[in-house]
Amino acid sequence: GDVYKRQVWMSHGDSVVKAPEGFTVTASSERAAVAAFEDPVRRLAGVQYHPEVGHSPHGQEVLRRFLHEVAGITPGWTTSSIIDDTVEAVRAQIGNGRAICGLSGGVDSAVAAALVQRAIGDRLTCVFVDHGLLRAGEREQVERDFVAATGAKLHTVDARDRFLDALAGVSDPEEKRKIIGREFIRVFEQAERDLQDEAGSHGERFDYLVQGTLYP
Repeated sequence: GDVYKRQVWMSHGDSVVKAPEGFTVTASSERAAVAAFEDPVRRLAGVQYHPEVGHSPHGQEVLRRFLHEVAGITPGWTTSSIIDDTVEAVRAQIGNGRAICGLSGGVDSAVAAALVQRAIGDRLTCVFVDHGLLRAGEREQVERDFVAATGAKLHTVDARDRFLDALAGVSDPEEKRKIIGREFIRVFEQAERDLQDEAGSHGERFDYLVQGTLYP
């Protein structure tokens, strides 16, 4: 049949040299004899490259066809339904509880906080630590724009002196990273204690920690 050339992102020291019984090899490269293979009867297919990255221009189509044609899964979701489902899941998990979320000023924690705030409202308190190493205007942006957009309760801790004192005279990047991590945990723990004390005076407590992160 016709041979089509496709750019893909291969980043493997290993390569598959022979397809298993019943599989047809559907793609190969100079260094990978089996770059893709499939057994439509058993609804199995595999690739030896990264279809999920931008360097594989047709990767999304590969994933779509795998899900739809090989696995037989119909796409029954939209972006907004993912939000609704997530909010429902958070509501079910936290129930009538209270939660604390660490806001970094980045996208991940802001999205996590916004979703949880939509689920449990003012039973979420966001903690934002100003450690003196933020981008210009970042604290004001979080305090003004994030609160205005979500209505979230925000507890800001000004820990600039503490961080900068701890980092004074330290030039090794790895040492700096450890100091920042250590101080952040201590400051966050103190903020949590303060919030717990305040909630305790009303006969309530925080049982949940919300973390927005890049971990898939």
